[in-house]
Amino acid sequence: MTDIKQKKENVKVHLKDLRQNLKKMHLAVTEELILPEPNEVRRIMDKMDQLLKLIESK
Repeated sequence: MTDIKQKKENVKVHLKDLRQNLKKMHLAVTEELILPEPNEVRRIMDKMDQLLKLIESK
């Protein structure tokens, strides 16, 4: 697999993971009226930072 294809696959995996985490967080807020823990928000922000670094590294 080429380097570009591998990066693309890595980005897809990161995006799917982020989407799933954000979907769970959204459901908790809208249906259960529970705000996410600050460390949970921080963890997702860190994942987004990792994704940004992956995208920017060319």
